[in-house]
Amino acid sequence: MDIELRSGCPINLTMEVLGDRWSLIIIRDIMFGNRRHFRDLLTHSEEGIASNILAARLKRLHSLGFISRRDDPSHSQKAIYSLTEPAIQLVPLFAMIGAWGRRHLPVSEDLSIRAELLEEGGQPLWDEFMEDLRQIHIVDPVGGANGTVTSPVLARLTAAFLEVREKMAAGVA
Repeated sequence: MDIELRSGCPINLTMEVLGDRWSLIIIRDIMFGNRRHFRDLLTHSEEGIASNILAARLKRLHSLGFISRRDDPSHSQKAIYSLTEPAIQLVPLFAMIGAWGRRHLPVSEDLSIRAELLEEGGQPLWDEFMEDLRQIHIVDPVGGANGTVTSPVLARLTAAFLEVREKMAAGVA
């Protein structure tokens, strides 16, 4: 791992690896959006990441062992990015960050529904989601990327998000 070692403090070391503006957002988009190709990560970013920043962060996350990269068998010029075990084990961290943000920041209903469901589901849901992520990212990354292998938890989280978005668009929420 190529990280700056200012101290052996686990919080400091975690921040050295994941504390930049984009790394957790990219992992979030791969994890919760199943965005597995560069173009999907670039064009569907809520926060509008620049292509050079995305390329640099993907390279860094790969070198640090948080994501893997493999050629996409459906297209010779595309790569599939997948989460590795260390990134999958960030699910509880994402759940806690989301819960904290919902309590203390002016979040939008649609973008916070997944955090609400993860908080309500607690450790059992996190464990189920992590097992699903292992299937679609480690066991069968190609099937996970092309949709032949799916995550029931991710499907529930996505359905809730789309339902809230639909209500917001209709002026119901």
